[in-house]
Formats: sequence, C-alpha cells, structure tokens
Amino acid sequence: MLFSDSLTKDLFGCVLTFAILIIAYFKWSYQYWKRKNLPYLKPTFPFGNITGLLTRKETFGVIIQKVYQEMKNCNWNHGGIYLTLNPAYCAIDLEYVKNIMTKDFQHFVDRGSYYNEKDDPLSAHLFAIGGQKWRNLRTKLTPTFTSGKMKQMFQTLVDCESNLAKKIDMEYEKKHPIDIKEVLGCFTTDIIGSCAFGLDCKTFEHENSPFRVYGKKLFKGSTLRNIKRSLLTQNFPDLAQKLGVLALPEDISNFFMKVVKDTVRYREKNGFTRSDFLQLLINLKNSKVAEEEGYKHDGNTLTLEEIAAQSFVFFIAGFETSSTTMTFALYELAKNQEIQSQVREEIDAVLKKHDGKITYDSIQDMKFMNQVIDETLRKYPPIPFVTRKCVNNYQIPGENIVIEKGTTVIIPILGIHYDKDYYPNPEKFDPERFTEKNKNARHHYAHIPFGEGPRICIGARFGLMQTKVGLISLLRNYKFTVNNMTREPLRMQVDSFVLAAEGEIWLDAHKL
Repeated sequence: MLFSDSLTKDLFGCVLTFAILIIAYFKWSYQYWKRKNLPYLKPTFPFGNITGLLTRKETFGVIIQKVYQEMKNCNWNHGGIYLTLNPAYCAIDLEYVKNIMTKDFQHFVDRGSYYNEKDDPLSAHLFAIGGQKWRNLRTKLTPTFTSGKMKQMFQTLVDCESNLAKKIDMEYEKKHPIDIKEVLGCFTTDIIGSCAFGLDCKTFEHENSPFRVYGKKLFKGSTLRNIKRSLLTQNFPDLAQKLGVLALPEDISNFFMKVVKDTVRYREKNGFTRSDFLQLLINLKNSKVAEEEGYKHDGNTLTLEEIAAQSFVFFIAGFETSSTTMTFALYELAKNQEIQSQVREEIDAVLKKHDGKITYDSIQDMKFMNQVIDETLRKYPPIPFVTRKCVNNYQIPGENIVIEKGTTVIIPILGIHYDKDYYPNPEKFDPERFTEKNKNARHHYAHIPFGEGPRICIGARFGLMQTKVGLISLLRNYKFTVNNMTREPLRMQVDSFVLAAEGEIWLDAHKL
C-alpha cells in the first residue's frame, strides 16, 4: 500500500512538473515579440492569437482580417502574433507590404507551405516550393502564360461555354433556384480539366465526375485535418517530412498522378497534340517551348512528376478561385440591378462589334466588366491572406527590428481590401473604385487579390479570362436575382480554404 501511494505521488509529481515546464515554455515563447521590441497582440494559451481552434466560428482569413484591423486601430505599421507557438509577423503599412512582396523579395522568396516531394510528389508544385527550385521552375513555366499562349488556349476554353449555357437553360425551365457556385464549379472544372489534362470531364452530364468529386474534396476542410496540419506541418515541418506526412489525401494524389501520366504517355506514343496547358508542359519537357521562345536548351527539362504537379496546381488554383469570383460577382450584380444592366449593355455593345461571338479580343474590350471583377476581388479575394517565410535575417527599413530567418510573414489581403483609408464604405459594392483615375490615385498594393511581386499568381491572366467568358455567357441571356434560400448577410464557411458562403449562394434566373 505504501509502495502504491508512493508511486501515485511520484507519477503526480512527474505530471505536475511536466505541465509546469510546458506552461513555462509557452510563456517564454510568448515573450518573443516583446524581446524583439515589436508591438504584438496578446496571445492566449495554448493556441496563441488563433483562439478557439477547435470551436472557432470564423474562417482563418476573417480572423487575420480582424488582426489587421486591430493593429491598424492602434496605428501600428506592423505587429506580431502567435500561431500556437510560432511567432508570425504581420505587415500593415503598404510600404512594408511592398518591401516584403517585391522590393526586398530576396529575403522572402518562400511561402513556407508544407510539401513532401519524396512521399507526395504532387505536392511539390509551383505554389508550395521555394528557393532555387522555385526560381528554376518559375522561369521554365513563365513562357506558358504569355498572352500568345492564352490566345492558343482560348478556343478550348470557349468550347466549354455551351454546356454552361445549356445548364442554366435547364434550371430556368425547371423554375428551380440555382446553386450558382455548383454550376460554375462544373463549368470551371470542365475548362481546367480540358486545358490542364486534355480531358472532357463531363461534369454537367455526370454528377459524380471524378474531377468534380476530387476537386470538391480538396477544398472541403475539416477541423481534424486543419489541426493536424497546423500543429505538425507548420510547427514541426522537418519532423512531418521524416514521418512521411502527406500534404494531400492519398486518393486524390493517386488519381491526378495517374491521369497525367496516362495522358502524357498516350500523346507522346501517338504523336497527338492539342492547344492546352498540358501540351505546353509536354513541349517544355521535350525542350520545344525553350526553342520556340529562343532560350538555349541546357537539358534542364521538366520531369513527368513535375508536369503532374504543375497540372494539378493549375487545376486546383483555376477551378475553385474562378468559380468563387464569378459566384460573388453574380451575387453582387443580383443585389445591384443597375450595375447588372450596365454590364449587360457593355456585353451587348462589344459582342455586336465582334459578330456576336465571344473572342479573345472582345473580352479585352469590356472595361466595365473589368471594374466589376476587380471590385468583386476586392470584397471577396478567394485567397484572403498569403504567407511568406523569411529566408535570411531582414532588417526592417527605418526600424531597429530584425525579422529572423525562418519567421512566418503574413500579408492580410482581406484586411487591406476592407481598409476604410483606401476604400471608404468598404462594404458597398462599387465598381467605380476601379476606374483608371481612381486606381492611379490609390497605393498599388491596396488591391492584391493575386498577390504581388515575383510570386504573383502566374495563372492570373487565365483565371480572369475564364471568369469573363462565364459571366458573359450568363449575363447576355439572363437577368439574375437573389433567391431567399441565400443566407443573408453572408457568412463565410469556417473550414473552407478559399472564401465561400455558408449555405451557398442561390439565384433565380430570368430569361431576357
């Protein structure tokens, strides 16, 4: 009995000592920004400034927006927060944002995204990788996104437009409210599937098209998955690598890898070519693009795994962000009928000059359409914040503060886009903010939906291209109003990686 009591006391003592050490370590860690003499928001044990990780009611992007606003209210140019134990630096002043993203980019080349090239090669794509590997790959891929290459792919894109029009016609005939995000998700999945993989996904015809199923699964977050990623891959990336933690669900990775490998082998074996993104990558693999662009071929071509990874990221970045942008644009136009009429008048006038056809040149002429899309991307940037990782100690200009190598840096895009100093009455949807005169009067970094600097979204031109085609296809034939199934005011889904409305956005279509 005495032995049992002694053992119990010893165990209790060990547990208590361990708990005290853990709490002491957290407290010491939470003094990091104070030791750096940087203003910071007070953290809470054990999740830092991201409180209620298990029970949070807001998406991470909105949380970061509130961080931005709190720092801005304190008149800070920058500040520190804590992501669990990790100190993170937030840039608030737009000159600081400019320095990080462009002027002093050499200190912030990496995003700090977790990837595992050995166990999960599909995760080693352009968005995630860093350092010299990123520089080499970006240089290789840049020629595939020129306006000339976009023109080559344009017809492949427009060929998908008829299926979108047919789908809306069907929904109109049924007099059903339309889950517009789902419809547009099918449209962009067809486009990206065709351009990135050279395949007809048939998402409008087949409800369980694997491209649509796996695409939705990618962006459907879960609390457990988010916690695992944040605690392991963000706090202990080296350990995660050693443990073989995958960045992507295995079934998704296997599906996309097989599709790319099978398609590439078929094309190369049969001499089949097509004007799409995958063909450009195949040409790059075989150095044809390098020769066409006048580059000296040095044998440093893409591997089949790299082709798969780039096709994959083109797919995930292209279908969800563009369908999200079109969804919110149509929602705002449905709420603002005068603006919707103005867009439609421009569409009719421009298409009349181009024989009623949607062409690459015709969509370039739609200036007011550009303003509507820019304002949509201001209010609803699909990616509400971006991160950088400091790769070399960085002395902040004019400050006696050094951002240490390895520190996470956050650019709060949503916060900047709702800043009243740049956009008075930011909740209002007002495309006039993006006339040339008004854009030139604002700081260039006050609108950064695609990021900025050398790591700006490489596919932005393509994304805008398919967004315009989708909006033109719908608005020239239908007027849209908001159905009462839409939950207003809009709240963003908590676990979604991109901004998405809770309960989705439901519209009614009215034939013109």
